[in-house]
Amino acid sequence: MNTLPLQAAIRVIESLADVDEQQWNALAGDQPFLRHEFLATLESTGCASHRAGWIPQHLTLWQGDMLTGAMPLYLKLHSYGEYVFDWAWAQAYQRHGLDYYPKLVNTIPFTPVSGQRLLANSPKDRALLLSSSIKLAGDVGASSLHCLFPTEQQAREMQAQGMLLRSGVQFHWRNQDYADFDAYLAGMNHDKRKKIKQERRKVMEAGVEFAHIRGRDATPAQWEFFHECYNTTYRRHRSTPYLNLDFFSTIGAVQPENVLLIIASRAGRPIAGALNLFNAHTLYGRYWGATETLPGLHFETCYYQAIRFCIDNRISVFEGGAQGEHKVARGFLPTPTWSAHWLAHPEFSRAVEEFLAHEAQGIAQYMTELNESSPFKTSEIS
Repeated sequence: MNTLPLQAAIRVIESLADVDEQQWNALAGDQPFLRHEFLATLESTGCASHRAGWIPQHLTLWQGDMLTGAMPLYLKLHSYGEYVFDWAWAQAYQRHGLDYYPKLVNTIPFTPVSGQRLLANSPKDRALLLSSSIKLAGDVGASSLHCLFPTEQQAREMQAQGMLLRSGVQFHWRNQDYADFDAYLAGMNHDKRKKIKQERRKVMEAGVEFAHIRGRDATPAQWEFFHECYNTTYRRHRSTPYLNLDFFSTIGAVQPENVLLIIASRAGRPIAGALNLFNAHTLYGRYWGATETLPGLHFETCYYQAIRFCIDNRISVFEGGAQGEHKVARGFLPTPTWSAHWLAHPEFSRAVEEFLAHEAQGIAQYMTELNESSPFKTSEIS
């Protein structure tokens, strides 16, 4: 007897705990931040929660009991923790007596890392997820939908469905199959190579030592120290931390194969730490902090130790996080990023479209200027 195909069903999931981990991860692949463990930990520790202004509204696509598509989605009551800045848009709405919040955001909270945002294998299913998310925006009274840091391919798919594209810039280091750190430096021009060697020498002469700790080996005391470092960084910038100790210690336990904690110590006492996540091909620099101020400590802890880890483990790319033109002189070259935006209000949508066209010209010029200041010899740039 012939069996009719099951009808695809869209469901909104308010807690990732309600989705089977294996089914979600089959769609997420090896990107650490898209994994069920990472997103569920953000929710279970209260970091991405209603109280924090991140209300999970994950859009899921089902064929019977089989999860065939997903879209990490949050109803937002503010614009903190996104790294694609739309404060000016919110202020413009306010000046005209309109509500910009709530809005829907398709992203990984507090994580400016590019990757899939429509987790489905077929273009048809991705298009269905996107159209359903726009419909959901209307159903929940959201002003807009924002898909942050998709791959360029998915950004173009979003553009094809009428969303407005916005470009940005990050700085990534790429491994040219370096045998060791000295081989990496050998590809730089003399002045930049000399400066990095001087920075590293100052840290070494200060008696600082480094430990690379995998998630499975990190102790509660090391997580407590890193949490102190993380909070110190936010306090110095007069900001409120997004993440808590429970999140850090839990993520080390549930994703031990993806977590790298770098601890700097002096005279047997920890003085700085950096948290990275990684898979077989990419290292992602996330957070850092220090309890002492030493020349070169930040660059060594956050960049040079991580580069050494990439070389030793044959990892192809090191994404050093958001912002930071100072990274160019240390071998991180500009890389484009994307976001896609849909605004329900037609007049504001047209105004944003004009703004983004003008902004894109500035970003293109900025990328050109950055590439001209590359620290590498011409033959090293690929």
